[in-house]
Amino acid sequence: MKERLQKIIAARGIASRRKAEEWIAAGRVSCNGQVCRLGDLADPDTDHIFLDGKPLPAPQGGLYIMLNKPRGYVTTLSDEKGRRTAAELVADCGARVYPVGRLDLDSEGLLLFTNDGAFAHYLMHPSHTVKKIYRVWVRGYTPAALRALRAPMVLDGYRLHPAGVKLLSQENDRALLQVVIHEGRNRQVRRMCTAVGMEVTRLQRVGEGKLRLGTLEVGKWRHLTQKEIAALRQEGEISDCHKGAAAARKK
Repeated sequence: MKERLQKIIAARGIASRRKAEEWIAAGRVSCNGQVCRLGDLADPDTDHIFLDGKPLPAPQGGLYIMLNKPRGYVTTLSDEKGRRTAAELVADCGARVYPVGRLDLDSEGLLLFTNDGAFAHYLMHPSHTVKKIYRVWVRGYTPAALRALRAPMVLDGYRLHPAGVKLLSQENDRALLQVVIHEGRNRQVRRMCTAVGMEVTRLQRVGEGKLRLGTLEVGKWRHLTQKEIAALRQEGEISDCHKGAAAARKK
């Protein structure tokens, strides 16, 4: 079945649709020996499509994307209230992808998308406890509140893994913290801070497992590398091994 060339190129995981359109307009894409133009269609199964004289890579089995989500976007595919969605920001990736976990409306930073349901389930399942790293700006900081945030806590009757909390900077009652958690419960970091008397004024997720947000611009996305995907899978496996060893020691 024929599709627009930019969609075919994006589906191969080498560029967004917008970038693919730039390549087509620049005359870098050819199909069956003919230089392509914007609007051209091709059949990805039967036509021979080349970029800069080289054939496109084989279709991807799965698509894995990291978005730097801005504040003011909800983490859903659509919103009945008409609010902007994070899915809109990755709509040009060439495939229908779904968010892995959530960042609430007022939070920002690293958000994964994929069309690999098994991979998404793997990362979100509580048994794997892939760590999540946040930079958290708070008001109402005190040393006692910091100690309480590091202590074991219970939310909704669930005992959380103790958070890793580091004070990065402080001025009067305002502070910037790094918070590392192993669950992904609803608004967890905000609720933890509220529980110890601190108000979160800004929250940014900067890491998940060994993956880091880095210098990715706000509102932009990129494909994960095979090394990054493998590292995320390994993070969960190591976590499972640690839990198994701990359970064995208790017996």
